[in-house]
Amino acid sequence: MSLTPAEWQIVLLSLKVAASAILFALPLAFVVAWWLARYDFRGKSLVQAIVTMPLVLPPVVTGYLLLMMLGTKGYLGAPLNEWLGISFAFRWTGAAIAAGTMAFPLLVRPIRLSIEGFDRGLEEAGRTLGASRLTVFRTITLPALLPGIIAGGVLGFAKALGEFGATITFVSNIPGQTQTLSLAIYSLLQTPSGDSAAFKLMLVSAALSILAVIFSEWLQRHLAGGRK
Repeated sequence: MSLTPAEWQIVLLSLKVAASAILFALPLAFVVAWWLARYDFRGKSLVQAIVTMPLVLPPVVTGYLLLMMLGTKGYLGAPLNEWLGISFAFRWTGAAIAAGTMAFPLLVRPIRLSIEGFDRGLEEAGRTLGASRLTVFRTITLPALLPGIIAGGVLGFAKALGEFGATITFVSNIPGQTQTLSLAIYSLLQTPSGDSAAFKLMLVSAALSILAVIFSEWLQRHLAGGRK
């Protein structure tokens, strides 16, 4: 069951892509969740639908939309490549964007539920005692929302770790560049003698997801104990 150097490269690339995807998507997900939870505005239902789209659209469609927007000839990708030399096509950064896009709804929902369930009277009490809005947010609101943020982050990480359709459509399946665990397993299953290697990578993928959930549970208990 030991991994070959090539398989370790796949695992490490997958972890890098998934972690980068969450670091890229989590701040934006928090802003969107806050906006949806705290404010009523015209078109709110449309925004909610757009946020949910990566969950309901076929992943290949999401990948194709990313290709149209951020590919080397895309609406945003072409000027970025021409003017700034930034390209996401056939790179691990593009795989991270695809994974972050697919994980985005799973980040937003638990954070939004945490914000909606938070007692805003605590914020009012803090401001009544003279604390600034930033201090209230940093010392009262954010610690209370951490369980939801952690839950969303773990769900998003697991989703990003297993992302397949949008990634292969947007950045292809290039060993050493964009070939994450899911894409490597797919490639191995297309070869006559790849079953055992594919099964080994499946076990690694499942183990990483389980470890992420266990770490999330431990961290949430640790945070809850620290607030008591």
